[in-house]
Amino acid sequence: MIAFAWLWAVFTIVAAFFQTLRNAMQRELTTSLGTVGATHVRFLFGFPFAIIFLIGLAFGTDVPLPRPGPAFWPWVVDGAFAQVAATALMLVAMGERSFVVTIAYIKTEPIQVAIFGLIFLGDAVTWPMMTAIVVATAGVIVMSARAGMIGGLRPTLIGLASGGMFALSAIGYRGAILSLHLQNFVMAATFTLVIGLAMQAILLSAYLWLRSPAVLTAIMHSWKPSLFAGFMGALASQFWFLAFALATAASVRTLALVEVLFAQLVARFAFGQKTTLREAIGMVLVVAGVVLLIFEH
Repeated sequence: MIAFAWLWAVFTIVAAFFQTLRNAMQRELTTSLGTVGATHVRFLFGFPFAIIFLIGLAFGTDVPLPRPGPAFWPWVVDGAFAQVAATALMLVAMGERSFVVTIAYIKTEPIQVAIFGLIFLGDAVTWPMMTAIVVATAGVIVMSARAGMIGGLRPTLIGLASGGMFALSAIGYRGAILSLHLQNFVMAATFTLVIGLAMQAILLSAYLWLRSPAVLTAIMHSWKPSLFAGFMGALASQFWFLAFALATAASVRTLALVEVLFAQLVARFAFGQKTTLREAIGMVLVVAGVVLLIFEH
C-alpha cells in the first residue's frame, strides 16, 4: 500500500500525464478556435466534469460541502484568473515554437513558485529542495537553448511569462485549499476546483459573447474534441489540487517537470518532432532534479 506521505507525488505524476494530453489537444484546437477559444475549452467543458466529481464525492462519502470564509475568495480568484492568463500565453507560445520547447519554457516556473510560496504561504524551502529545483530547471533551460535564436525572443518571453502566471495560480489555489481548514483534503481540493472553473467559465464566456460571439459558436461546433480536452483538463486539475492539498506548491510544480518527458513522447508520436541531443541532456537533468526532490521527501 502506498504510504500517505507519498500520495502527493502519485497525484502530481498522474496530473502531469493528463495535462500533457490536454495541452496537445488544445494545441490542435488553436488552429480552428484561436487562442482565446482554445483556452476557453478547458474551462467551459471542464466545469461539468468537476461538478460530477464533487457530486460523486459528496454522495459517496457523506462529507458536507465546505463553507468558505472571507480568506478563501482572494486566493481562489488569484488562482483562477492567473491560470486563464497562463493558459492563453502558453497557447500563443505553442503557435510559435515546438510543443516540447514551449513546455520547457513554461516549466521554468518552480523557482518562481518556491519564492512566491515562501512569501505568501510561508512554505519552507530546504537546501536539498532548492538544489532539486535548480537542477531540474537547468534541465528545461538546456532543452530550451537553441543556436541561432533570431526571431526567438518573443516566444521565449511569452513562455516564461506563462510559467510565471502558472506559478501565481498554483500559489493561489494552494492558499484557497488551505484556507478551508478541512480534514478531508479531497473535499477541499474538489470544492476549490469547482469554484475556480466556474469563475473561469463565466469570465471567458462573457468575454467571448461580447467580443467574439462567432468563437462561441465555433466552440459548440467543435464539441467533440473540446469535450475530450475539457475532460482531460478537469481530470488533470483534480489531481493537481489533490497534490496541492498535501504538499508545498514548490514540491508539486518541481515534480511536475516530468511533464517535459511526457511532452517529448507526444511530440514524437503525435507531431513527428525528433529529440535532439541537447533536449536529451536536458531531460536527464530534469529526471535528476525530480529524483533529488522525491528523496528529500
